[in-house]
Amino acid sequence: MSTHADVDALVNYVVTSVVEHPDEVRIASHEESGVTTYEVTVHPDDVGKVIGRQGRVIKALRVLARAAASMNGADATVEVVG
Repeated sequence: MSTHADVDALVNYVVTSVVEHPDEVRIASHEESGVTTYEVTVHPDDVGKVIGRQGRVIKALRVLARAAASMNGADATVEVVG
């Protein structure tokens, strides 16, 4: 299994577990300068749940994604698009 698939699955699992509308979760990824960015799009009511109080949930998700990607020498980050 590739690194992209592992991190994709991880981000998808965490985000769908947090939101109330898991069927509306969309995750797109693109790579630039060796860093894979995962852009998460969720239902407008769920944006706050993904970000969390003072950004705690998104910060934790970024740490998990970076750790999973670093197992194979890659780098990753997560952004909430909306």
